[in-house]
Amino acid sequence: MRSIEGNAKTLDDPMQIPAIEIKGLTKSYGRVQALRGVDLEVRQVEIFGFLGPNGAGKTTAIRCMLDLIRPDGGELRVLGMDPRRQSVEVRERTGYLPGELSLYPNLTARGMLRLLNSLRRHRADPATIESLAERLALDLDTPIKNLSKGNKQKAGLLQALMHRPELLILDEPTLGLDPLMQKEVLQILREARAAGTTVFFSSHNISEVEEVADRVGIIRKGRVVEVLEPESLWDRSLRRVRVRFRKAVDPQRVAEAPGVTLLDGSDGTSVVLQVTGEMGGLIRVLAQLPVRDLETERPTLEEIFLALYRNDEED
Repeated sequence: MRSIEGNAKTLDDPMQIPAIEIKGLTKSYGRVQALRGVDLEVRQVEIFGFLGPNGAGKTTAIRCMLDLIRPDGGELRVLGMDPRRQSVEVRERTGYLPGELSLYPNLTARGMLRLLNSLRRHRADPATIESLAERLALDLDTPIKNLSKGNKQKAGLLQALMHRPELLILDEPTLGLDPLMQKEVLQILREARAAGTTVFFSSHNISEVEEVADRVGIIRKGRVVEVLEPESLWDRSLRRVRVRFRKAVDPQRVAEAPGVTLLDGSDGTSVVLQVTGEMGGLIRVLAQLPVRDLETERPTLEEIFLALYRNDEED
């Protein structure tokens, strides 16, 4: 793997150095191409969401960033450093939550965190550990083997956060958490960014990415196909809408609204619609009709991919 050379950004202006810089990254497992030339740049002190379906290459890309696996080719820098040649330095300045979390089952959460903190030369303040544990509602004195899946996830989050790293790399950070705790974790990520930390996290959950991310990278079949602001996903995505009327109406009146496709209107008293983009045009049409009830269904990430890339030749 080559390092990125000849870059105009210098260490004299550290904020101009990307937190993560990837060019043409490739990785194969036998005949399976996990990464097919990933290009990506994550700015300093931003929350960057990394979206993609299972098997898209999210976890492989993350493991390459931390030199947990070696890529086949391409260029990679993390905090201005080459992870292959400076892996200790990269990991020292990074907090990492793996997607497949493995903890010390016979230790308590407190014991595990104390061990990890000693390996990090006691960079974490015990008061910070206690504060985070309280916010995450994690009992530090319970053996890890007795923790639920959600509480093990909290322990993993705490070990990534506790030393206040420059860069957080989190693989599915809210996996297994209840909705209230998901909200708390997202708030912690906002606070980390406000304190100067760059946050890079992968997710399947588009609503949480929309809520906290400054930018979103979409990876599909081993390539980053687009980087955009979260609002753009919704502007171009699909919604499924069911409308019930107090009396029969001509469904074609509704189908003429901008971005609307009629999926079902056979009985006249209800319609099922597919709406692409914003809902404003449909709302204006429905305001003139005897609407009794309206239901919307948020799209899945897969549906958004289909809406954005249905003309992709690879499909």
